[in-house]
Amino acid sequence: MTENAELTASFTELYGAAPEGIWAAPGRVNLIGEYTDFNDGFVMPLALPHTARAAVARRTDGVLRLHSTDVPGGVVSLRVDELAPHSGHGWAAYPAGVVWALRDAGHPVTGADIQLTSTVPVGAGLSSSAALEVVTALALNDLFALGLSAPELAVLGQRAENAFVGVPCGVMDQMASACCTEGHALYLDTRDLTQRQVPFDLAAHGLQLLVVDTRVKHSLGDGAYAERRAGCEAGARALGIGTLRDLPYEGLDAALDALAAAGEDESVVRYVRHVVSDNHRVEQVIALLDAGEVRAAGPVLNEGHVSLRDDLRVSCPELDLVVASANAAGALGARMTGGGFGGSAIVLVEEEAADAVAKSVTEAFTSAGFATPGVFPAVPSAGARRLGPAA
Repeated sequence: MTENAELTASFTELYGAAPEGIWAAPGRVNLIGEYTDFNDGFVMPLALPHTARAAVARRTDGVLRLHSTDVPGGVVSLRVDELAPHSGHGWAAYPAGVVWALRDAGHPVTGADIQLTSTVPVGAGLSSSAALEVVTALALNDLFALGLSAPELAVLGQRAENAFVGVPCGVMDQMASACCTEGHALYLDTRDLTQRQVPFDLAAHGLQLLVVDTRVKHSLGDGAYAERRAGCEAGARALGIGTLRDLPYEGLDAALDALAAAGEDESVVRYVRHVVSDNHRVEQVIALLDAGEVRAAGPVLNEGHVSLRDDLRVSCPELDLVVASANAAGALGARMTGGGFGGSAIVLVEEEAADAVAKSVTEAFTSAGFATPGVFPAVPSAGARRLGPAA
């Protein structure tokens, strides 16, 4: 039995009728550009083959029923006209928040039965929540004929996470899940959502990009992410600009001196330095990829990790060990990816050295007494799509 057939069968057993279709939306890994998206900056994610899938059928009675094959417990049943921000619901807040955001925007969503399953690792910094949001938004967009574009669905997913769940994330994760294409990285300007699909065929260059899941779970709702966002906004205000995107890299040193002279908090100075320099790193990587100089992106990844570790201070011992042990084993470069405080790192390696580097990282974790990490290649994959009819 295929995965889609299994999901169809479980939906039918659960809800008593077949779904109208099955949809998928991927997790993502971010090549470069971290904590830049809520500063109107640049990012460069790629979609993973790991997806959240949803079997869905419409309802007309105002009832929303949600179930996940991955979470213990029964069906979560809600009324669509009673959905309210910050009302809990655990994992179900992500798809429920999308229904709330759609209705709040005036779209006539009258209820649904939804069965979800996901292969995106939870808490690994690979956007498992965005995948849930985007797959729900895409399914409802199709079933209710809302006519929304992929970027519009991504923005609604971000609104669900910001306003309904309460996590002040930027739009990168949802845009990656909704808009990435197979074989490409997504160069995204988060200010105006203009995008360019950049060919990212590492195998043609004899390279691999490894994802190392440290197994250290993280939560962006615990205040640390919000504190850094607030610090970035404080830095922009102190500099008299709208967002840190408006500070050119060439003016960074003078701006940092001005912040220090004005007695601005030391953490704000560090945050400003990270965001502006990481925007510059995105542009560096784009230029290298366009020139076919993919290996030269390795040192830029290393620089990005140092900035995240020392300026933004969102790394952890496990992430630092991935970077150090991978580079010691001959990797071209490595950095933590995602929101940090756990989650995953990426490692750029020669294809022939991938197994040896992965082994060295795993052995380093064992020696340090850490849990065995998960290691897999990041294959640039397709964004959200309908998988077909239910059967």
